[in-house]
Amino acid sequence: MSDAVPETEITEETAEPEYDPAAPAPLDVTRTPTGNAEVDAQLERLGDADHLATDGHVEVYEDVHRGLRDALTALDARPGPPAPSPSYDQRAPSPSYGNRS
Repeated sequence: MSDAVPETEITEETAEPEYDPAAPAPLDVTRTPTGNAEVDAQLERLGDADHLATDGHVEVYEDVHRGLRDALTALDARPGPPAPSPSYDQRAPSPSYGNRS
């Protein structure tokens, strides 16, 4: 019987990955849902930048910016609530306007 410890073979699976400062690194920014499906989809799209090298971020950011701008434009195009009716009678001028000295 041998007391020798068997030598462990180091494979790619067991080796520690080397640190590569140029490799994409997730920003892990928390994205809180807004309740607007279009906006939330654009916020989720930002997560795509986590898997890209820095030079790929611009495309994602421009795409998200375009999508958010389109969502805001769509909000402006929707008819809003009716204007409130005036709480005063617009037919008769105030009595104080007619009394100039």
